[in-house]
Amino acid sequence: MAPTMTHRERLEAFAAIMLGMFVAFLSSTIVSNALPTIIRDLHGSQDQYTWIVVATLLAATATTPIWGKLADRTSKKLLVQLSLVIFTLGSVLAGLSQTVPQLIGARAVQGLGLGGIQALAIIVIAAMFSPRERGRYQGPMAVVMSVATISGPLIGGIVVDTPWLGWRWTFFLGVPLALIAVVVVQRTLNLPVIRKPDTHVDYLGAALIAAGVSALLIWVTLAGKQFEWGSTTSYALAAAGIIVLALALVVEMRSPDPIIPLRVFRERTITLATLASIAVGIALFGASVFLGQYFQIARGYSPTTAGLLTMPMMVGSMISAIISGQLITRTGKWKRYLVAGSATMTVGFLLLSTLDHTTDIRLASVYLFILGIGMGMTMQNLVLAVQNTVNPKDLGAASATVTFFRSLGGAAGVSVLGAVLSTHIVNLTDSGLRALGIDLPAGVNAGIGSLDELPAPIAEVVRGAYGDGTARIFLISAVLALGSLIAIGFIRESVLRTQTGDEQLREELREQREAEMVPV
Repeated sequence: MAPTMTHRERLEAFAAIMLGMFVAFLSSTIVSNALPTIIRDLHGSQDQYTWIVVATLLAATATTPIWGKLADRTSKKLLVQLSLVIFTLGSVLAGLSQTVPQLIGARAVQGLGLGGIQALAIIVIAAMFSPRERGRYQGPMAVVMSVATISGPLIGGIVVDTPWLGWRWTFFLGVPLALIAVVVVQRTLNLPVIRKPDTHVDYLGAALIAAGVSALLIWVTLAGKQFEWGSTTSYALAAAGIIVLALALVVEMRSPDPIIPLRVFRERTITLATLASIAVGIALFGASVFLGQYFQIARGYSPTTAGLLTMPMMVGSMISAIISGQLITRTGKWKRYLVAGSATMTVGFLLLSTLDHTTDIRLASVYLFILGIGMGMTMQNLVLAVQNTVNPKDLGAASATVTFFRSLGGAAGVSVLGAVLSTHIVNLTDSGLRALGIDLPAGVNAGIGSLDELPAPIAEVVRGAYGDGTARIFLISAVLALGSLIAIGFIRESVLRTQTGDEQLREELREQREAEMVPV
């Protein structure tokens, strides 16, 4: 068996993984403030606006459990590099896209790589550091995520506002960083491959899960616009999603080595942490996507300024993650920070639900800072709670499962909230135009894709509708965050382990071999 890594080697490998995470999170946020420009340039719609984001989240969500299962049976180093290469390919294709459907497809390729990066990062870190040590490293992880999230919208805004660059470079900029990450991982990450007996990838279960989730997301996104909620198409999509997910559940229950091991949900902590992760996913992805739209469309700020205006949320997240991580390592207590974080996140969403097109920007910044504080204490600590509880042999699959449901929350949240926002904006726009006595000519669509061509009075009504309509999605998020708080309240706190994931697994395999050698 390969020797364990030295402390210096672990730190170097940790830095390499952080670089990969930085590239992934930067790509997710750098496009947020470019989306209004992209939609106008490619003459897209509000629904397509949402799907440029959802395509990435959906692909990442569907593949995350597969990456996690692969990590339990093959080289984590190779998998990290493969995910970065796939992600790089998607970035190049996205930058070369000529239509919105092409861009959505390229973003899906990006999502395949993103699913691996986000799952493998926490799996590799769990293999190198014990749960008690891991609290110390939650801070740097939060800094990387926060810096990428903070700088992403800002860099994206600057790129879009620079005439000789344009929005396509929001995708191209990540390519050299991803390639550097591949090289750094090759030179630094040297985890031994601990092969577990009788493991295989349940591809049928993975395919059914991906198909079922996709069907439901397509349903909630298109219903009410492409077809009526009560139409045959609507019922067929909803039924197909439910039936396929039910089949996936049957397959997973019968599989000797399922893609999502249902046995882990017998542990209350894992079940409750998974439920809470869904709300965190909505906060992480939904807030950043629709806040950029709010600041640009409703308030008229440039992409660069919109990026700066989202900074309070990310600064709050970074500060609270660093402080809570240090305190967890020092005291070994973690539940109090989850409770405080989810409660603060609920309050932040409630405050943001009061936004309209006239809200004082300074007040909105305070609300965002409060939301960020809650996100920082909740996001990574939920994963820590699961990794501290799960059996070492299920560490990869369980870690990926939590990430899967967080991504699912993000994908479903962006899709559902986008659908709610789209419908609400149409209603607000119609009522606003009727109040002014304006009738749109046949064939004229008063939406984000045609905003630059609309007459000033109509454009002002549309901008006001975006400003007033955004509050509703934050109110829905507040309700979901409250559900997260309730779930966390029922989690039982356990003592943090002092062994790394690899050390625990080695010991378990050694005990298993010794037991097999004992004569009956």
